[in-house]
Amino acid sequence: MASIGTDAIEGFGSTDETARSWLRIALTVALLAGLAAVPLVANDYWLNAVLIPFLIMSLTALGLNLLMGYAGQASLGSGGFMAVGAYATYNMLLRLPELPLPVSLLLGGIISGVVGVIVGLPSLRIKGFYLVASTLAAQFVLEWLFNQYGWFSNYSTSSSISAPRLAILGHDLSSPTGRYLLTLATVAIVTVVAIRLVRSQTGRTWMAIRDMDTAASVIGIPVATGKLKAFFVSSLVIGIAGALWAFAYLGTVDARSFNLDRSFQVMFAIIIGGMGSISGNYVGAAFMILLPILLDHVGGGVFGGAIDPGQLENLQKALFGALIVWFLIKEPRGLAALLSRAWTQLASRFER
Repeated sequence: MASIGTDAIEGFGSTDETARSWLRIALTVALLAGLAAVPLVANDYWLNAVLIPFLIMSLTALGLNLLMGYAGQASLGSGGFMAVGAYATYNMLLRLPELPLPVSLLLGGIISGVVGVIVGLPSLRIKGFYLVASTLAAQFVLEWLFNQYGWFSNYSTSSSISAPRLAILGHDLSSPTGRYLLTLATVAIVTVVAIRLVRSQTGRTWMAIRDMDTAASVIGIPVATGKLKAFFVSSLVIGIAGALWAFAYLGTVDARSFNLDRSFQVMFAIIIGGMGSISGNYVGAAFMILLPILLDHVGGGVFGGAIDPGQLENLQKALFGALIVWFLIKEPRGLAALLSRAWTQLASRFER
């Protein structure tokens, strides 16, 4: 009987994985093409009130998930880092108008990343609840800083900043379609970079720190450098999302737009969507954006407006709280894991 070589055995197992990899790429390309074609069928309401905030919330959740889900470092300062990115980008566009918009967004994100490294310095000594308290203090300090000093808002009487003219290579992006495409392109690029990053040596370092930082230090992994790098990358992504939230979504914001409620909203998105999952950021963000809209339609359509808007808001908070407790106990990996299992079961049935 002819013997089977090792190469043949390895090649036999790789065909399935290669097919799955190509399938993922094809689905991703189809999804991006579909999202790019959305402005052809969606009206201004869907672009302004649903799709743009969904994409920006997904990007913010991605930034926090890199820190909490992959590196295991707790943070409640997402709102503050969003504010840093928004105000830094605003001043770049205001004081250096010759800079292209993408460069200003990137520089604003880098400044937010540097602030994130400073805020992350206590993580070298503390962890858990104490680190949460440290980042919470940074949230309050940053919010106070932008309200207190008028230079950041160009001495606006209300301490608010307004979106400058959004344009790339002379193309005006101030319309809902332009702002949507700007947001979509930014989210797509950052997501691709994040996927490559978590699959690299840096991502493996973060996961080793998350699982057991003491053991990681013993085997020679640079734990301190890994933690600070996680804070930098996370804050950079969140800073870019903050600039988009200010300019592509709201148009006019102040530091109160990036308060503690915003930080909790981002944290809820990754808990519900799935920590340590790239796709979970989008599932969680969709849940956070669509649920309030659904409740408003239910309150207005089914009950004929009999339910007070304040009661609907309280119902929304109670539902979020119950879901977070349920996910933490029953499914720590979030909706992404549930959807993945459902997809696997569905695929296995078709294979039969």
